[in-house]
Amino acid sequence: MKDIDAIAVLQDPVRRRLYEYVVAQGREVGRNEAAEAVGVARTLAAHHLDRLTGAGLLESGSRRLSGRSGPGAGRPAKVYTRAPGERSVSLPGRDYRTAAELLAEAAEQAGLDVGLSAAARRRGEALRGSDEPCAGLEEAMAMLAARGYEPHLEAAGREGEGVGEDASSVIRMRNCPFHAVAERFPPLVCGMNLALIEGLIGADGPVRARMDARPGECCVVVEASKNNQD
Repeated sequence: MKDIDAIAVLQDPVRRRLYEYVVAQGREVGRNEAAEAVGVARTLAAHHLDRLTGAGLLESGSRRLSGRSGPGAGRPAKVYTRAPGERSVSLPGRDYRTAAELLAEAAEQAGLDVGLSAAARRRGEALRGSDEPCAGLEEAMAMLAARGYEPHLEAAGREGEGVGEDASSVIRMRNCPFHAVAERFPPLVCGMNLALIEGLIGADGPVRARMDARPGECCVVVEASKNNQD
């Protein structure tokens, strides 16, 4: 399916809410949970979730939601997660990805990683639009969300949702806006990304950014600075 056709599938408001809910969870979501979250009947949710899967926007599988196995564990249920592929539409057609990859290749070959990081940090500072650093994790979350990082709070050292903002929480990001280029040039692009986020949240404030790569997520996390943890 062409990208424009796949994106058109999201025009239906219920379908779009279901897609956004599944994406926001960062895990497998069953039909009952998705239907309840969006406020529609299970059969309607199932129809739309399968349409999203057919369009390549979601992936589906099956597992026992009870977590048990063997007799009495119940039948496997259909579950959904976001598909890994990217979708984009440009009218008329543009090819910024090729340009980005060529520039990254040239920068890597010329050893321009230090200069690239410096430029990225300046861009982050300009995007922040203030001389003051982020006041805390909540403000950092808002800034990162506006840039498409899909941030969420997680307790340091373990996976979890619904963690309150405190010194032991970190902001992890489910999306890397530079994923396609980062896959080909990870040291260069991940270093650029770290510098950009450092500029965005500000230096010497209550939060800091650091590298902590994890499969399927952004390579950077944001946490309370060491001074703020004392």
